[in-house]
Amino acid sequence: MPHVTIEYVIMVPVLILQILLFPLTAGWLMNIWVDSRRTLALQEAADHLGSSMQQIYFTLNHETIPIGTVTQKANVPPLIEDYPYTGTSTLKKAQDAVLNSSKVLTITLKLGTWGTTVKTSIILGQNVQWVQSTFKSNSTNAGIRAEKQSDGTVALSFSG
Repeated sequence: MPHVTIEYVIMVPVLILQILLFPLTAGWLMNIWVDSRRTLALQEAADHLGSSMQQIYFTLNHETIPIGTVTQKANVPPLIEDYPYTGTSTLKKAQDAVLNSSKVLTITLKLGTWGTTVKTSIILGQNVQWVQSTFKSNSTNAGIRAEKQSDGTVALSFSG
């Protein structure tokens, strides 16, 4: 009979620990998984915006393309996990000796209330210009605007 009492003394704390530990661990792992999923979706949107801007720039940079303006609607989701996101960009000269005549456009996207932030960078030519603007994913006109000017400069910005 004393063996049963010893078993209860050992097993009851273990059972209580399992009742508390398993739900906490499962919740913690789910939060990590959801944050990773949001970050991945936001990174895909940033990469797609960067790729689209790079393609538009290289298209307009060709000498056979006349002066004009191109506006392209962004083909990215307006919401990620039911939250809008915003984007900004900065343009800097490349620090690499091989790319000394190029400029690097860094696009930063931030997910609404969660504060998740991702960045992507694209390499453009020396005749690019960035017009300060903000990308708002839930805007009906969210997209990219590019203007080829008479001196051959391509001015890029977010539209909408």
